[in-house]
Amino acid sequence: MEKILVGLKRVVDYNVRVRVKNDGSGVETDGVKMSINPFDEIALEEALRIKERGEASEVIVISMGSQDAQQQLRTGLAMGADRAILVETPESVDPLSRARVLLSIIERESPDLVLLGKQAIDDDNNQMGQMLAALWSRPQATFASNITFQNGAATVTREVDAGLETIEVDLPAVITTDLRLNEPRYVKLPDIMKAKKKPLDTVAVADLGIDGAPAISETAFAPPAQREKGIMVDDVASLVAALKDKGLI
Repeated sequence: MEKILVGLKRVVDYNVRVRVKNDGSGVETDGVKMSINPFDEIALEEALRIKERGEASEVIVISMGSQDAQQQLRTGLAMGADRAILVETPESVDPLSRARVLLSIIERESPDLVLLGKQAIDDDNNQMGQMLAALWSRPQATFASNITFQNGAATVTREVDAGLETIEVDLPAVITTDLRLNEPRYVKLPDIMKAKKKPLDTVAVADLGIDGAPAISETAFAPPAQREKGIMVDDVASLVAALKDKGLI
C-alpha cells in the first residue's frame, strides 16, 4: 500500500488527575500536561511497523484543534511519521464532526488504510472510527489486537466480549486499535530534532467546505460524587442488614 493515515487527538495526559473548572464550563487544561491519546499512539506505532516491514510507503498523521495540537503532531513526526496535517477547528468538536473533517482529508490524500485509536481517554465515546467507515463507505475492523496484510486485504484479530474474533476486510479500510496491539516506541532527542524539519501543513476547517461548529455542545461539567466511606461488618448477618438499610436488597 502507498499511504497510511493516522489520527492523533490531543488529550490531558493519562498520568494527570483531571479537574473540572470552578465555573463548571469544562476541564482545566491551563498548565496541564497534554499528550497524544494513548490508543492513537498505539495506532501510529502500528503504522510505523507496517512501513518498516515494507508494506507501506508513507505514514501521515493528522490532528484537529487549535495550534497547540502541533505539539502532538511533532511528537508523531519524531516517532517516525513522514508528514503531518493540522486541521484548525473549534476547541471542542464532536466525533461526527471530526469524522466529516477526516473524510475530507481522506478524499484529498487517498490513503490505503486509516488507523485510529479505538477511543479517546477524554470522552470515551468510541464512535469516530465507526462513523468514518460509514461516511467513507469502506469496511471497518475495530478493537484490533493483531493486523496482517495479504492480497489487498487486512486480516484483523479483534478483542470482543466473548474473546477473540478474526475477520478479513478489503482495503482501503478503517481499523481502530486496542491496548494489546503493541507498545509504542520511546521518542529520542535526535528524533525530536529531526521532526522539526518534517512538513506540517495547517488547513482551516472552512477551507474544507465543512461547518466547523460542533453538532453537539456540552452545557456543564461536574466532578463525580465523592465515594462514601466504607464500613466494617462482623458477620454475614450484619452485611445483609447494612445492605437492606441502603435499599440495595
